[in-house]
Amino acid sequence: MHKDMEKVLITQEEIQEAAKRLAAQIERDYAGEDSIVFVGLLKGSVQFMADLLKNIDMMCTIDFICVSSYGKGTKSTGRVNIIKDLSEPIDEKNVIIVEDIIDSGNTLNFIKKYFSAKNAKSVRICTLLNKPERREIEIDVDYVGFDVSDEFVVGYGLDYKEYYRNLPYIGVLKPEIYE
Repeated sequence: MHKDMEKVLITQEEIQEAAKRLAAQIERDYAGEDSIVFVGLLKGSVQFMADLLKNIDMMCTIDFICVSSYGKGTKSTGRVNIIKDLSEPIDEKNVIIVEDIIDSGNTLNFIKKYFSAKNAKSVRICTLLNKPERREIEIDVDYVGFDVSDEFVVGYGLDYKEYYRNLPYIGVLKPEIYE
């Protein structure tokens, strides 16, 4: 699978440093709060969320939601389907949505509104990667690991047809693999 990479974009060490930086920022922002619910978007957020949480030194719980807007393709369909909903209520709780990558913004916009309708006290977004030039809808992203250009990235949770998630770094997939 390493041979399918055009280049390594972000190393494992750089990702770990970003997780520490974002955790410190979250702790500052939520100082004095009772707790936070971290909600990971399955499947891509799992690795990043685990590393982020290892650096959070405050009371928190975790939950997961699974949505789909891509199907098996490389571009968002624009339609969001909930495949697995939250396990616990979030009413009157501080929620941080943890995502691997934000590009169009459609999925996160849907989820943020969905959680607000569930009476969350606050809803913020933390993402490992942000692709602002692909944005179709404006959305506030509170915590960003890295801004990346419009390249097809995989690894560290990000996939192509469910493969490459287990790479320990973020790599740019060679175009001949997905075209």
